[in-house]
Amino acid sequence: MEHDIKDKLEWAVIFISEFGEHHGLNFKQAFNYLKRYKGISFADRHYDYLHTQSFASAVADMTEYCHKMGGGLV
Repeated sequence: MEHDIKDKLEWAVIFISEFGEHHGLNFKQAFNYLKRYKGISFADRHYDYLHTQSFASAVADMTEYCHKMGGGLV
């Protein structure tokens, strides 16, 4: 299913903010971390699943994924 780019971008901005808040990072730090550890591409590929989850659940899943990709946040 194709999603509206506006909806995906709005979700991504909120998600990055929530991810950063959870880990004590500002928006830029959270974005850079997610980009470095492949979280941005993971979110793009799996948006269909992620946007149906709570942000808390999505942050937990993404934290685990990035950790497996070499990230230090747990």
